[in-house]
Amino acid sequence: MPQINETFALYSERFMLLAAIAYAIAFIAFAWDLVQNSKTTKAVLAHSEHAAAAKSRTRVGVMAGSMVTGSNGSLDPEIEGPEGRVQRPTFHADASARDTGITADDSMRYGSERRVPARVAVALTLIAAVIHGAGVLSRGLAAGRVPWGNMYEFCTTGGFVVAAVFLIVLTRRDLRFLGTFVIGLVLVMLTAASVAFWTPAGHLVPALQSYWLVIHVSIAVMSSALFTLTFAMSVLQLVQSRREGALEQGRPDKAPFMRLVPSALSLENMAYRINAIAFVGWTLTLMFGSIWAEAAWGRFWGWDTKEVWTFVIWVVYAGYLHARATRGWTGTRAAWLSIVGYLCVVFNFTIVNVYFAGLHSYAGVG
Repeated sequence: MPQINETFALYSERFMLLAAIAYAIAFIAFAWDLVQNSKTTKAVLAHSEHAAAAKSRTRVGVMAGSMVTGSNGSLDPEIEGPEGRVQRPTFHADASARDTGITADDSMRYGSERRVPARVAVALTLIAAVIHGAGVLSRGLAAGRVPWGNMYEFCTTGGFVVAAVFLIVLTRRDLRFLGTFVIGLVLVMLTAASVAFWTPAGHLVPALQSYWLVIHVSIAVMSSALFTLTFAMSVLQLVQSRREGALEQGRPDKAPFMRLVPSALSLENMAYRINAIAFVGWTLTLMFGSIWAEAAWGRFWGWDTKEVWTFVIWVVYAGYLHARATRGWTGTRAAWLSIVGYLCVVFNFTIVNVYFAGLHSYAGVG
């Protein structure tokens, strides 16, 4: 049996600490980006509304003058429409903001604005992810196996996968508006791993020393990372939907930073696509877990608490996909179903692992 490498274990803990510091700075940069652009948006909209009001007053003056001089004497050719009719001025605050490159469009791409805090935040996230990956690798070398055999390793590896998936998706879609929420969740996972679930590097029980550990748990971690992204999108969808409803009713915009976020419908569609991919991964997690259980304990299903909650998560997301695709559960109802599914994932990997006895080696803190 391989020996525990204390040097790699020490390096791993130091890498995790450095990664947490870098993530924290990236989190602040993402938050600063939202605050800064919220102020910029307010200034742009105030300027646009002032310009629109001034233009409207000018047109009123021209209209008054045209009553005396006649339509052929109009001073502003843009005011006079076909057959001499005066056209009504139009102004759209959101369109004005979008023209400045501030608002994300529904393709989740921004304009050509610099947004220095967001660029710094992404760079810091990349650096943190590299350090984080070194910490995960060092942990694996210290234990002489894949580093996801207990709650500490699952949280640290899961956080790394969440950050990596976020960075990979950024190459295809501009999801910087998710940075505050995603990196915040990664920080929570690292903090929980270090404070509540810390476990020294060690070996697994013989029944779990199998190649199925690599297959089963790696797919579960990847699926959970995708569910984390859709959870953040669903929360933003609820906020954006409420904001859009208020704007339609003519109420003031109380969350101007949400202009960085695509429409609620766009968020819903993206979350649905990612959830569909993650659901396939979770289905494989359930299947491979059953095969591994038969190889380790001689049965495919034994009503172990962990097995039951894995199935519960599958049912919730299956219901979400079915309800949205065939029953018309769109909008806020779909968002809430997605959120409930992720809460089940969190419950499975925290409460079930810590407080319920089971056959899994991480059915407790150690």
